Amino acid sequence: MGVLRLQLPTDPRWVNIVEKNIEEILTDHAWCEQKAATNAITIITNNSEHQDLVQDLLALAKEEIDHFEQVHNIIIKRGLKLGRERKDDYVNELYLYMKKSGDGSRVSGLVERLLFSAMIEARSCERFKVLSENIQDEELAVFYRELMESEAGHYTTFITYARKYGIGIDVEKRWREWLAFEESIISNYGKAETIHG
Repeated sequence: MGVLRLQLPTDPRWVNIVEKNIEEILTDHAWCEQKAATNAITIITNNSEHQDLVQDLLALAKEEIDHFEQVHNIIIKRGLKLGRERKDDYVNELYLYMKKSGDGSRVSGLVERLLFSAMIEARSCERFKVLSENIQDEELAVFYRELMESEAGHYTTFITYARKYGIGIDVEKRWREWLAFEESIISNYGKAETIHG
C-alpha cells in the first residue's frame, strides 16, 4: 500500500459499519488522538537528550491535541456526547509485541517505541483514507482526508527518528518484522465502528 508499506488493506465495507454509529467512531477517534499525544510526551520524557526529537515530538503532540479538539468540536456541533475512553485491542497487541521485542537497551527501547508509534500512525492514516473515500457524510469525508495527510507526516517522523537513533540496529529489518506482525493481527479487526476495530 504505497509509502506506508502495510501488507493488508482495510475492506471498504468497514465504512458501512462506521456509518451506523457515527457517535462511536468520533468518540473512539477523539481518544486515539489523546493517546497519540500522550505517547509522544512519553517518548520525550524517556529520551530528552535528543533535542531534535524533543522539538519535533512536541510539535506532533500539540497537533494531536489539536486533532482531539477538532473531533470534540464535531461531536458538540452534532449534538453528540464524547463517551468514555475506549479500549483499543489493536494498539494493545502492538504494545505487547513492542514490550517483548526489545533487548533491554535504551537504544532498542527507543527504536521499538518509535516503530510502534509509526505502525499506529500508518494504519490510522490508511483507515482515514478509506473513510475519506467511502463515507457518505461530506463533512467527515473532507475532515478525514485532511487528517490522513497529517498522519502520514507523523508516520514519517517516527520512522526517520528510528533510523537516526537506531545505532547498531538494523531498523529496516525490524520495520519489516513489524509490518509482518501487523499483517498477522489486522485481519481480526475492521469489524467495529472504531478507528482500529
